[in-house]
Amino acid sequence: MTLLRHPHSLLFALLRVGAVLIIMVFPMGCGGGGGSTGSASSLLSTTINSNTGCVAVGRTSPATVTPFNQLPVAKRQAALAQALGKPQRLLVGLGAVEKTSVQKQSLLPDIFDTYIGGVGADSWPYWNSPTGEYAQMHARNADCFGSVPMFTLYQMASRGDGNMTVLYDFAFMQGYWDNVRILFNQLQIYGNSALVNVEPDFWGYAQRISTDPNKHFAHVSLVNPDCSDMKDSVASVAGCLIRMARKYAPKAYVGFPPAQFDDIAANELNYFKLLGVDKADFVVTQTLDRDIGCIEAAYTSSGANCSRPISANSLKIWDETNVTSPNFTEHFATAKSFSTGLGLPLIWWQTPMGVPSTAPGGTALSFRDNRMRYFLSHASELVNAGGVGVVFSPGHVTQTNLNTDGGQFKTLSTAYLSKPAVLP
Repeated sequence: MTLLRHPHSLLFALLRVGAVLIIMVFPMGCGGGGGSTGSASSLLSTTINSNTGCVAVGRTSPATVTPFNQLPVAKRQAALAQALGKPQRLLVGLGAVEKTSVQKQSLLPDIFDTYIGGVGADSWPYWNSPTGEYAQMHARNADCFGSVPMFTLYQMASRGDGNMTVLYDFAFMQGYWDNVRILFNQLQIYGNSALVNVEPDFWGYAQRISTDPNKHFAHVSLVNPDCSDMKDSVASVAGCLIRMARKYAPKAYVGFPPAQFDDIAANELNYFKLLGVDKADFVVTQTLDRDIGCIEAAYTSSGANCSRPISANSLKIWDETNVTSPNFTEHFATAKSFSTGLGLPLIWWQTPMGVPSTAPGGTALSFRDNRMRYFLSHASELVNAGGVGVVFSPGHVTQTNLNTDGGQFKTLSTAYLSKPAVLP
């Protein structure tokens, strides 16, 4: 499957503005994440504190967790949900949305995702004061909903999507690792469980350069004292990220995203094995980073980058009857190959929020798509593929979002939770 790729400079600019606004509007934050999950399994709640906008009941993750690689593969889905302090069912999350939009619909997503990116003076640790405060702010916002905070680490694209020269730049990589250390230190301070999605697309670009990440140079040993014994390679980048998570933030669970570029897809699972990401905690699974209607409309305004040949099979709307290609059964088979091959559960991320329509295309903020409808009405298929959760979010500011989906997310998630898909 081909996934649309795009620079996120506009998204990061909005995040920086949002970070400042959060300080002004919510100076006291939302408190910690203590309390019990009890029997709460709904994304909807009437127990929201009118003064803070926060949920009255938080979540509690276990004090200690058996390393997933010591558990039978079949038990790892439920084990991850338990480690996150969540019910033993397919988790449903949101990302790239303001806290106020979630509050407006009285939603309680299981997972609440945000991007963090950049290297240097304008990077995410310095969006707020003190250094690294943005991570705490997002974690507090997640606590408002009893959600697991998820951080999509997107630092490698700081000089442009696919610019791999950063790996050879000593100063850049030193700054890169300093930011990673800040993140995991902040998550240690936070003290509750969290998810980290590590560098979308980067691994695909790296595979295009070299099919063996152990032979692909990247600064690690001299620029990062935490991994001074490692080789300078892309494989060590992955290994060092996992090591630092374990050292600084043992309640941070890390996942790596296959890029699923058409030209490398056949060998991507083997590449991930060479990276050693079977030692991580989950695999980040993707569908498409745009609503399919945006592709159909070849929409390019505001940097949407949706001009693609609609004749390409992988850029057609998926067949919900699973008769013609592309379809959902094909997608779940690919996803399961990573779950089985790496022995890790899956979390779908940045899943489009478009509303189904018989008319192709649509308009900005209202493009059509059918993935949310299918996923939430066939949740057991995600679980059978190895899934533990799915996060819905727009991949660009022009795409359908929580404020423009006509209540689709609320309606479908409520229906799903009336008969949730239980994790094995």
